[in-house]
Parts: sequence; structure tokens; C-alpha cells
Amino acid sequence: QVQLVESGGGLVQPGGSLRLSCSVSGSMSGIYAMGWYRQAPGKQRELVAGITISDNSANYADFVEGRFTISRDNDNNAMYLQMDSLKPEDTAVYYCTAGATAYDYWGQGTQVTVSS
Repeated sequence: QVQLVESGGGLVQPGGSLRLSCSVSGSMSGIYAMGWYRQAPGKQRELVAGITISDNSANYADFVEGRFTISRDNDNNAMYLQMDSLKPEDTAVYYCTAGATAYDYWGQGTQVTVSS
């Protein structure tokens, strides 16, 4: 069983930056990838970025446009999402996830609000 806890969300002005963290506990045996999803009010949950466990290969949604960076820290059992040049449309609850063939484990989410 894997437990995921997100932190680092908050209120930031347009153009600002935030760094989300995902703390991982439990056995990562069999986990193939981790990722960040987000869900804005009235919208479906969508993939932001994913990263593989074996070689840290990363992929991003088109809307990221080079503004976000996903990374992992094996020593500290953590995953991060560095978000720069934030836009109001990035406002959402951001979720950490992990899984084998599908994303089976989810955190509780952290709110990111981009507003002036």
C-alpha cells in the first residue's frame, strides 16, 4: 500500500511560482510511474505531468508549455512539481498519484489559486 500526501499549494499572483511536494510512504514495489493531476471547479480531472520510476522519464500535458518541471527524490521518497509563470487558468486542486499499469493511489490534493 502506498500513501501520498501533497503540500505546497497556496495563493500566488499571475506570473508567480509554486513548488508542490508529494511525500510517499509505504512500499513502492511494483509502482511504474507517478504523476500530478489537477481538477478545476466544474471540470474533469486532467493529467499535468508524469514521471517513470525506473529512469525518471517525464511527460507533460500540452498546456504546461515548458512552465512546469516534475522531479523525484528517491532518498527522501518524494516527488515535486515546480510551477513557474503561473496563469489564472492553472487554478485547481492538484493531486499526486502513483501506480503500476494505472494510477491506483491518490493523495488528498492541495489547492493552487492563481489570482491578483
